[in-house]
Amino acid sequence: MKTKRYQRAIQYFLQGLLILGPVSITVYFIYLVFDKIDGLLRPAINIPGLGFLIIIAFIILIGYLSSFFVMGRLLSVLDRILEKTPGIKLFYSFVRDFFEAFAGNKKKFTQNVLANVDYADTWRVGFITQDDMASFGMQNYVAVYLPMAYSVAGNVYIVPKERIKLLPMISSAQAMKFAVSGGVTETLTDEEILQQNT
Repeated sequence: MKTKRYQRAIQYFLQGLLILGPVSITVYFIYLVFDKIDGLLRPAINIPGLGFLIIIAFIILIGYLSSFFVMGRLLSVLDRILEKTPGIKLFYSFVRDFFEAFAGNKKKFTQNVLANVDYADTWRVGFITQDDMASFGMQNYVAVYLPMAYSVAGNVYIVPKERIKLLPMISSAQAMKFAVSGGVTETLTDEEILQQNT
C-alpha cells in the first residue's frame, strides 16, 4: 500500500515537472531579460518596466526609420564599414547573415525538407539553405541545415537532391519547432490535416 502511494506520488511529481518545467523556464527567462534591461535605467528612474519598453520602442523606431531612403543609405554605409573592419567583419557578417536567414529580405529557412543523410531509411527535418552547390564542384547537390533538438546549434550537410523530400504541408516555423523540440511538438492538428485533405 505504501509502495503504491510512493509510486503515485513520484508519478504526480514527474507530471507536475512536465507541466511546470517549460512554463517556469520561459517565465524565468522573460524575467531575466526584463530585469537586466530595466536595471539599466533604475539608478536614474525607478519605474518598473520602463527600460524594457524603451528598448522595444527604440527597435521599432530603427525599423521604421530604415524604411526611409536617407536612413537606408546611412545604414548601408555603416554596414560596408563594419564589413571591412578587421577583427569585426567576421563576427558582424555572421550575426547579420544569421538574423537575415530568419527574418530579413534574404530569408533562408523557407524550404523545409526531410533529408536523408545516413544512407539508411532515416530522415531528418531540415532546411535547404543553398539550392545549387556547383561552386563547390558538386552538381545536383543542395546545402541543408539540420537543427539540433533542444539547441540553437545545428549542422550543414551537402546532400544529393534525390535524397531530399520537400515538406509543403507544414510551415517553416512548424518544421523548426518540431526539430528543435526533439519531435514532441505537433506540426499539424487533426483539424488542419482535415482541411488540407478537403
